[in-house]
Amino acid sequence: MGLIFRSRRKVAPGVTANVSKHGMSLSEKVGPVTLNSRGRVTVRLGKGLSFRFGRR
Repeated sequence: MGLIFRSRRKVAPGVTANVSKHGMSLSEKVGPVTLNSRGRVTVRLGKGLSFRFGRR
């Protein structure tokens, strides 16, 4: 079990700055889809359930 560090800050409506041990990224939420500046796409399928694809 390892220690995980993540911090999120709202930059603008629908845009979030994310900071983790791997660096910083921006994400933008458009409806049920979230687009990440690192090339990751997450689709919300329902309450508590989502599908993520793209870069690791």
